[in-house]
Amino acid sequence: MDSIEHVFAAVSHRMNSMAAPVRPAGAPEPLSSLIARVNAAKRLYEPGMGLAGPTRLD
Repeated sequence: MDSIEHVFAAVSHRMNSMAAPVRPAGAPEPLSSLIARVNAAKRLYEPGMGLAGPTRLD
């Protein structure tokens, strides 16, 4: 039976030799979509608007 130090060293060596997982690149977001998201975020911070502003209960 191997000592814990030997097992730990073997596992550490195996982990270090493995390649890091690579996240697949997604399709780039269209510029118009990014602009729309920025404009929506800006509206949240306009005075009298956004989360702290008036609410409608339709």
